[in-house]
Amino acid sequence: MREALPALDRPLPPEVVALARRCGAGSGNQDHIVLTQTGSMRADAAHRWAPFRAWQTISLNRVGFSWRAATGPLGCVAVTDRLDPTGARLTVIALGLIMLARPAVDDALTKGELLRYLAELPLAPDAILRNAALDWEVLSATVLRVAATHCGVRAHVDFTLGPDGLVVSTFAPDRPRLEGAVAIERPWIGRFSDYRAHRGRRIPFGAEVAWVIDGAQLTCWRGAVATWEQGRAP
Repeated sequence: MREALPALDRPLPPEVVALARRCGAGSGNQDHIVLTQTGSMRADAAHRWAPFRAWQTISLNRVGFSWRAATGPLGCVAVTDRLDPTGARLTVIALGLIMLARPAVDDALTKGELLRYLAELPLAPDAILRNAALDWEVLSATVLRVAATHCGVRAHVDFTLGPDGLVVSTFAPDRPRLEGAVAIERPWIGRFSDYRAHRGRRIPFGAEVAWVIDGAQLTCWRGAVATWEQGRAP
C-alpha cells in the first residue's frame, strides 16, 4: 500500500507534489534524516583532492542541517558545516586544537548554507512536503525552483528533472565563495546520480558539486551516501 501524503498547510504546485511522490515522500513522525558519506573534496584546482568521511543530519520540518567531516592526514582535520535557527556556522579545526578557518557569521555565510540546504532536498524528500518555509515555482516541464528565507537572507536553487522525473542537477547563480578575505557570488552546480530505492524513498547515492569561475567549471566535491536513515529528535 502506498504511504499517504501528509496534510499540507499550504498549496503546492502539482508538479512539486508529483516529484515528492516519485521520491517516496509520505507521512510519518520523523523530523530529520541522518546519513553518512565518503568522498573527496578540494578548495580549488591548485589543491589536491582530500578524502573525507562525514555524518550529516537534514531537517524535514524547518530549514537546517549539520555536516561533520573528518579529512586531512589520518582524518586529523575536522570540518563542521551547520545551519540552525540562529544562523550559519563553519569551522575547520586541526588536531582538535588549531583553528584553520572560521568565517564570520554574516549574510554571505548564511546564504551559502541556505543554498546548500535547498540543493540537498533530494536527500530529504519528505521536506518537500513538510517544510512550510519552502516556496516552490514551476519554471518549465523539467525545471522547478525552490526558495526560502532564513535569518533575513533569501536564496533559491533550480532543480532540473531527468527523463525519469527525478532531480539530476541543481543550480544557484549566486552562492558566495570565499576568495581570500572576500566572499564573491559565483554560479554553483550540483549533480545527483545513482538513485536507489531505500527505506521507502528514492535517494541519490552519488553527487558532485562544482563552481563556475570565469566560465569554467571547477569540481570541488564528490561524495557517496554510505548509510541513510530517518529519525526523530528525543
